[in-house]
Amino acid sequence: MIAPPTPPSLSALVVDDEPQMVYIITFALETQGFSCLSASSAEEAWTILSGQAIDLVILDVMLPGANGVDLCRRIRAAGIGAPVILLTALGDEPDRIAGLEAGADDYVAKPFSPRELALRARAVTRRTGAGPEAIENGPLRVSTLTGRVSWAGRSIPLPDTEARLLAALARRHDTVVTWQELLGEVWGTSDDSGGREMVRTTVYRLRRHLQARGIGPQIVISARGRGYLMPRLDDA
Repeated sequence: MIAPPTPPSLSALVVDDEPQMVYIITFALETQGFSCLSASSAEEAWTILSGQAIDLVILDVMLPGANGVDLCRRIRAAGIGAPVILLTALGDEPDRIAGLEAGADDYVAKPFSPRELALRARAVTRRTGAGPEAIENGPLRVSTLTGRVSWAGRSIPLPDTEARLLAALARRHDTVVTWQELLGEVWGTSDDSGGREMVRTTVYRLRRHLQARGIGPQIVISARGRGYLMPRLDDA
């Protein structure tokens, strides 16, 4: 009997200056099939990111030298779309908001459950081949296989989380999708602690990406206190 092929391992970069924390995170990620590299500073992490493709970055905010938020901003400025999960101190809301605005996909507050972190890591890197090959709404097309986004046939590069958020709204166009539903579908979590702010910040980033490519922000409409809606779009 021929064994089924083993799915390729996802690579993760763990950036933390505490060796014990690196060990804990690495062990947790390896239980979910990740192969891990580590760095103890933003500069060391950047050297790794500049030299090879990485599927996920686990990034502590408090680092010697340049901090995690600065590194996250540099990652996004370079067009690196790998999901970034920030590790922040419990209750340190300014750091969380700054990280999300810099392009982070999710955050986990210390102290944290290693299993929760590993499951969140899986959630932000998940790609599903189920269902149709693409989600379409007028000129918008989001591939369910690769996560690539296009508008009227023109590629629109987006970070992973923004692409998943866009797909979630396009899938149910003309319907208000609550921020709790978006937390489950985009981030794979039902923990709404800080979730509304995380969704709001990601919507802000998504609108900014779209506007930079000449796409009006009205394709993502706020439903005050409830969530967000994408209208039916006319074909380009």
